[in-house]
Amino acid sequence: MKYKKFNTLTMAAFAVFLLALPVLAAAQAGPALVKVANAAVKDIAPITTVPGTVISRNDARLSAEVEGRLTAVVDVGTEVRKGDPVASIEDTVLRLQNSELKALVSRVEAQLRFLESEEQRFTKLAESNLAAATQLDQTRSDRDVARSDLEVARARLGLNEDQLARTSILAPYVGIVVERLMMRGERVVVGSNVVRLVDQQNLEVVARAPLEYYEFVQRGQELNLKTKTRSETAKVRTVVAVGDQNTHQFELRLDLEGKPFPVGQTLRVSIPVAQSREVLTVPRDALVLRAGSMSVFIVNDDNTARQVEVTAGAGQGDDIEVAGDVAAGDRVVIRGNERLQPGQQVNIMDG
Repeated sequence: MKYKKFNTLTMAAFAVFLLALPVLAAAQAGPALVKVANAAVKDIAPITTVPGTVISRNDARLSAEVEGRLTAVVDVGTEVRKGDPVASIEDTVLRLQNSELKALVSRVEAQLRFLESEEQRFTKLAESNLAAATQLDQTRSDRDVARSDLEVARARLGLNEDQLARTSILAPYVGIVVERLMMRGERVVVGSNVVRLVDQQNLEVVARAPLEYYEFVQRGQELNLKTKTRSETAKVRTVVAVGDQNTHQFELRLDLEGKPFPVGQTLRVSIPVAQSREVLTVPRDALVLRAGSMSVFIVNDDNTARQVEVTAGAGQGDDIEVAGDVAAGDRVVIRGNERLQPGQQVNIMDG
């Protein structure tokens, strides 16, 4: 009987010791340096994810605008600025024509100047000389023909110079050459695609979602993007109001300006599937997963840590809905919670 009583007391003492272990460990660990944020009530909607792809707003196949043989094509991977040449077309014949046309324009201009001078001379003579009056009429006729010839010659020269300028295929925007569609030495005709140029700065995500969620996605709305290695947020730039009749999906596009994603990257886009509602939220970084349970650490008024089990709900951006013994305004630990112990004293980081 005494042995049983002793055994019961021993087990009770051992249980009390186990319960006290976290407190003892926290006391021995010393103050932990942590960063906190306030739990807050926010409007959050339940979400689903749909596949998306990163594309460039400027992704074009640059083509030849004159016929000829390619004399140069830049290499794949070349970064170019707006106005830089990406390919050149042989221009020997056009340059010869240019010289001939310039000479023709000069001759016609000289002829016109001469006829205009003759017109002035015969105008004075015609006042007293009938023969001069007849000559004046002929001179004026020749002058009008020369003026027409000059207009034609200048038009031909302008067309030639335009074609000469088009022998250089120029980049219409800053970008990188990602594909050579024709090689140096090949002959091109008007419209032949030569290189593919992609702008890596002006990016967007294109995604498609079921039509039933259309009413919950708005222009300017910030949605979460996720790949296997990173998470970002982006604003909805465009929502196409017409759904696809075959797939029953609508298209949305999100602005990725300033976010360095590779073109062609696949990712998941979180979109709302119902109207938003007011819920209690904490930053995602506040969640601690240990031994199959989810919890957050709350900093008490005496700067000790209190661990509270929670369940997570809908998320939006960096915030996530939680349910548990947490109230709006509670200071939750968002950095330094990995090894934090219940009851441990904390020092809060500034900022």
